[in-house]
Amino acid sequence: MRILMVSPYPPKRDGIATYAAQAVAHLEAEGHDVEVLSPEPSAAHYHLDFQAGPRFGAALARRVPAYDKIVLQWHPAFFYRSSAPLHRAAVDAALAVAFRRAKQVEVWVHEFEYDDAQGGGVRAQASRALFRSADALYFHSETERDKFLAAVPIDPASTHLAQHGATFVKRSEVSREEARASLGVEPDSTVFLCIGFIQEHKGFDRAVRAFAGMGTQGARLDIVGSTRLDEPDFVAHLNELDRLCAATPGASLHEGYVSDELFDRWIIASDVVVLPYRHIWSSGVLERAALYERPVIATRVGGLAEQAADRLVTFVDDDVELAAAMRTAAGLTGGPEELAWDLSGEDLYERVQSEVRARARKARGGDVPFTGHAPVAPAAGSTADGASTGRVALAVRRLPAFSRPPASSLRPGVSHLKRAVRRLISWEVDPVVHHEHLLQQAVVDSLDTLEQRLAALENAVAPPGASGNGDSTHASVDVAERG
Repeated sequence: MRILMVSPYPPKRDGIATYAAQAVAHLEAEGHDVEVLSPEPSAAHYHLDFQAGPRFGAALARRVPAYDKIVLQWHPAFFYRSSAPLHRAAVDAALAVAFRRAKQVEVWVHEFEYDDAQGGGVRAQASRALFRSADALYFHSETERDKFLAAVPIDPASTHLAQHGATFVKRSEVSREEARASLGVEPDSTVFLCIGFIQEHKGFDRAVRAFAGMGTQGARLDIVGSTRLDEPDFVAHLNELDRLCAATPGASLHEGYVSDELFDRWIIASDVVVLPYRHIWSSGVLERAALYERPVIATRVGGLAEQAADRLVTFVDDDVELAAAMRTAAGLTGGPEELAWDLSGEDLYERVQSEVRARARKARGGDVPFTGHAPVAPAAGSTADGASTGRVALAVRRLPAFSRPPASSLRPGVSHLKRAVRRLISWEVDPVVHHEHLLQQAVVDSLDTLEQRLAALENAVAPPGASGNGDSTHASVDVAERG
């Protein structure tokens, strides 16, 4: 059978792109002739702009008669440029024409915005008509299928359930010991792992807060991944997560692109995979953890409970249960309530001050003595593969490089006008853009140099036995008071 897969595709950093690549490999192993159409240049055979509005549907309609089946991976973000009802209605109408011209259409629904299909407006009617045009719709949980059917009343016989990881294969064969050694993970520590694209709905910050107090008891929490988009909200959440990890002993953020092999190597190195999602339909990480028989702690959202079936998954309903489950998995007795402060005793002031100093040291990445010694350089962070990187310049590094918006428009003739204007002003704008890039790199280089010099100075003048994580702050305070 000749099949056209319509989906993002590697090397695009996207979970559905990876999902589609594994689905293509599975179909080819069954003997099918598969070609791929992606929204941008990639390892796919062809590419079209999925967000070109109705023009994409028209272009797809011209292609589909040449294939026996069309398999489309559906996520609203792939096909809509905005939430404007008329724009979405036009996109759906054009895609519906393409579906009707095809011999057979399968739509794999990864996410669906139910509000789009509710009511009697043009937008809702177009949405329902689009999905009625498909021959088969696939979902990863019965919960999500039932919600879809409530919003889009179609024949239930055309809907099917599919196991999320049915086509998943292992990408690494290293042992647990080899994985830990390659990543710089202690062989005897209890490792909690949050891995995947870093964005607020993944809830990795919830895992860091639940982990509080466990880092001093032989456990560690590793958060591995990168933002999917270099947009302000994504970068702001990444920076906040970095600050939260820096203030939580035992928690580490490993930012950077994670290859398929490295992704699986982190899972092999872990003891427990934590999925503290705020909302999600289904999880590819859960499936990859199952490949290596790693237990999972997950929030009870979307269709995760059904997806998990009889696997090693502990479900929690809130942050208190999440903290308790993590402590139980680490073999720690008691719950978070036992970490509360004892407010009695004459040494309360000293104990509070000691805790403040300890947390300040962690937030700064080391001690900042009051007299005598040079400041300790901030602690280094690390990338997804365990390599060290300076923390001081991280916030600047994460700023996306400035790029001018594309000279394109859905309105007739406007694209040509924008390109003409760009050619007219490029002699003046291009040097400014280049200079901005140089300034950003200069700031990063300067901060890295400053960090290295501070570290070298501290190593040169620190007395024997001094430690950035020890009690030198207390000693410095005593010297200052005696002076």
